[in-house]
Amino acid sequence: QVQVVESGGGLVQAGGSLRLSCAASGRTFTIYAMGWFRQAPGKEREFVASIKWSDGSTVYTASVKDRFTLSRDNAKNTVYLQMNSLKPDDTAVYYCAATRGRGVLTALSLFDYWGQGTQVTVSS
Repeated sequence: QVQVVESGGGLVQAGGSLRLSCAASGRTFTIYAMGWFRQAPGKEREFVASIKWSDGSTVYTASVKDRFTLSRDNAKNTVYLQMNSLKPDDTAVYYCAATRGRGVLTALSLFDYWGQGTQVTVSS
């Protein structure tokens, strides 16, 4: 069993920055990858970024790859999503997730353990 908890959301003006944190607990030694997903009102949950735990390699969706940076702290079992140059279209509930199994790191179906979500609102 793995538990994940997100934090760091809030209200920010367009062009501003936020840093989201996600701490994992439980059987963290079994984690293969961790990722961030987001869901805007009335829309499906979508992939944002993920990181492979063994080597720290990352994958980003095209709309954020030049603005967001995903990093990890191995000792703390924590991942961070640094979000810069935020746009109103980034407004969503952001979810952190973890998986113990191998697979396509952009796929929602790969991830088994989900946090409660943290709200990010970007105003114009």
